[in-house]
Amino acid sequence: MNRVWLRTLAQSLAVGVLAGFLYWVMGVRSPAPPWIALTGLLGILAGQAVTHRLLDRLRARPRRDDGTARKPSP
Repeated sequence: MNRVWLRTLAQSLAVGVLAGFLYWVMGVRSPAPPWIALTGLLGILAGQAVTHRLLDRLRARPRRDDGTARKPSP
């Protein structure tokens, strides 16, 4: 695995644990049931993946000399 990816994953986990700890210390209840929160997180991840792939495909399209995009050949 890529070290940058692992570091990002560890930082995200640490911030999530810290936020959960702060909620617990302050006695704040989660504003949404766990299944709704997890569904929202899944939607965020799916949106990120789709956006990343779409941008990669748009950047990889071949260009003509005049700068316009060329239709890909079948």
